[in-house]
Amino acid sequence: MKIVRSSTFTAERPWGALDIASMNGITTRLHWTDQPYRWHVNDGEEVFAVLDGRVEMRYREAGIEHSVVLETGDVFHASAGTEHVAHPIGEARILVIESEGSV
Repeated sequence: MKIVRSSTFTAERPWGALDIASMNGITTRLHWTDQPYRWHVNDGEEVFAVLDGRVEMRYREAGIEHSVVLETGDVFHASAGTEHVAHPIGEARILVIESEGSV
């Protein structure tokens, strides 16, 4: 049994994470950040839920860059092979569900 109060979670560095669960090779982690990540492609699918704050998600499809601002409560699904990068607008807390060991 575990209860996580995401609204009070902070990390020592941008994109620091709290491991919440690992279920059959799928991890659930809570991230805190105030800095952009980096362009990357995950090994598999990724679900990215903004729990607190706002995040500009940039992604590329067929070589064309797109951007969308995710508000608190919004969920972004990156299919396998989707190149993307998250840019928080201020501080943000994000729940990330992905294959264990993914970037």
